[in-house]
Amino acid sequence: MIASNIFLGMIGPWQIAVVVVLVLLLFGGKKIPELMRGLGSGIKEFKDASKEEEEEKAKDSK
Repeated sequence: MIASNIFLGMIGPWQIAVVVVLVLLLFGGKKIPELMRGLGSGIKEFKDASKEEEEEKAKDSK
């Protein structure tokens, strides 16, 4: 049954726990908030850039 979960791509609670523990071991508790802030600002910049591009395309088509 465990092998079927892996092959079907289902993520269970044990896989999530292992990933969380690995992230804590690799980066430490203090570094994780900084990483999340950077990730959030990167996503925000990407969304802003895609909105600007859509606005430019709309202006060009008029």
